Amino acid sequence: MTEARADRELRAEAIVEAPPERVWELLTDFSQLPHWSPELMRMVPLKRGGLRVGQWYLGINRRKAVIWPSRSVVAAVDHGRRLVWDTKSSGAQWIWELDAVNGGTRVVHRRPVPEGVTLMSRAFAPAFLGGNVEHADELEQGMARTVAGLKAAAEVPSVVE
Repeated sequence: MTEARADRELRAEAIVEAPPERVWELLTDFSQLPHWSPELMRMVPLKRGGLRVGQWYLGINRRKAVIWPSRSVVAAVDHGRRLVWDTKSSGAQWIWELDAVNGGTRVVHRRPVPEGVTLMSRAFAPAFLGGNVEHADELEQGMARTVAGLKAAAEVPSVVE
């Protein structure tokens, strides 16, 4: 049996009964993410120019009574298919991948840590978030809730006028 690690890749996925365009529209409306994510309270662009590679976002996160900021930089945007941002404070990447399948969309949400958890994250998580591995476990559960929220929102029939 392998020991759980904080720097392991976290993953959540679902098949959404909606086209990729609809899922992408919801996913990239960052005002919606806090409705689905148990940790993200707000995500605010820090530069002009909208969603693009190099854009900075300030995330305001919460776990119980602890609130902290994180700055993420958009690393890749493949419209309708893939969105990646790097969170410099933790060393994590947040990846969303959308693939058309049988009239719907396979949504995969991943969080690899390409170069390992940062020193700041290794110190912050044990002091404020219950431990590094415990926080990673909680993040993975939260990712599943976020994907489920996106799925539920995308599958609501739209009103045609």
